[in-house]
Amino acid sequence: MIRIGLIRETKIPADNRVALIPSQCKWLQKNFPSLKIFVQPSKDRCYTDKEYEMAGVTITEDVSDCDFLFGIKEVLADKLIPGKKYLLFSHTKKMQPYNRPLFRAILEKKITLIDYECMEHEDGQRILGFGFFAGIVGAHNGMMAYGMRTKQYELPRVYKQPSFRQLIHGYFGIRLPNLKVVITGSGRVAHGLLEVMNLLGIIEIEPDEYLSRNFSYPVFTQLKGSLLYRHKKNKTYHREEFHGNPESYECLFNPYAESSDLLLNGIYWDPRMPRLFEWEDLLSPRFRIQTIADVTDDINGSVPCNLGDGTMENPVYGVNKKSRERTTAYMEDSIDIMAVGNLPNELPRDASRYFGEQLIKHVLEDLFKERSLVIERATIVKEGAITEGYKYLQGYAI
Repeated sequence: MIRIGLIRETKIPADNRVALIPSQCKWLQKNFPSLKIFVQPSKDRCYTDKEYEMAGVTITEDVSDCDFLFGIKEVLADKLIPGKKYLLFSHTKKMQPYNRPLFRAILEKKITLIDYECMEHEDGQRILGFGFFAGIVGAHNGMMAYGMRTKQYELPRVYKQPSFRQLIHGYFGIRLPNLKVVITGSGRVAHGLLEVMNLLGIIEIEPDEYLSRNFSYPVFTQLKGSLLYRHKKNKTYHREEFHGNPESYECLFNPYAESSDLLLNGIYWDPRMPRLFEWEDLLSPRFRIQTIADVTDDINGSVPCNLGDGTMENPVYGVNKKSRERTTAYMEDSIDIMAVGNLPNELPRDASRYFGEQLIKHVLEDLFKERSLVIERATIVKEGAITEGYKYLQGYAI
């Protein structure tokens, strides 16, 4: 018998997502008789304890007998059960300072840490993530913020909607102004951004035409790597070379900053990469962008005026272009920033369903195998020892 425990989220503020939803648990237990699922009770989870009980899942505080413990965000160090196998987003692979105590506790308690973020297909593409729904919510919130600034239309708050389906019902009848939206990126986040553009009826335009004219209807363009970056010397773009040596490249975004009203940013960020623009560019009279939804949410990253997270309830703040200080949103001398670290929490039931589907399709079978390269590559710590691919974390653990 293989026992899976869905643990209660302990990070504050509480995350309301879950790795497997009730209907998925029911399907798994029906189709795999040797599998048993247990759920720790939670008042914060987007699916209630009763929904799990009705699906035939055992609710129990004690999950110490489980073989695998599934969470979403980091677990508080004092809540870790020694010797267990945890699957979650640990946010330790980049040596994040705030999670050093957690990492030390994982080692001390002889825990095996399998990180969702490190699960990849053979070509390096990530298997699991909430990026699509981060893009959905980020695009909606960015569009909402632009409407608030211009007072030309109104969009509802995402987290007040019971589902994604209900949210898009609110799009019907919305008449948008002739705004121009520039989207950066090509991954899961960008796919979510594009979904909202299509649902809102915003027309896609090729980048060269986007730059050369204005339109009598709302439009957007998407900028992938080759349109955003160019080698400083040979003026070419090669994806692998760029990710290996991004400091050798320059950014080509400025013409779009001068032609766009709204930026929806979905690019991966590395501190060695050139930013989309610099602080000084905000002061140029040619800088047209009024609202930025920084969905990838890197403080002082590709968007330098990202000064930190807003909240689910108040996702938008202003940044004064001259003083570079945080202000209230929608002020005359400010640019509006939408930056929230847990955007998928605004559509937790839909996001959890999607995540669980990917988990079942691409991970569970490998997890139960005697050996799996996918699981091995995602195992940062095994029984309290840092694995070979993550030896660079030795100093982080000191």
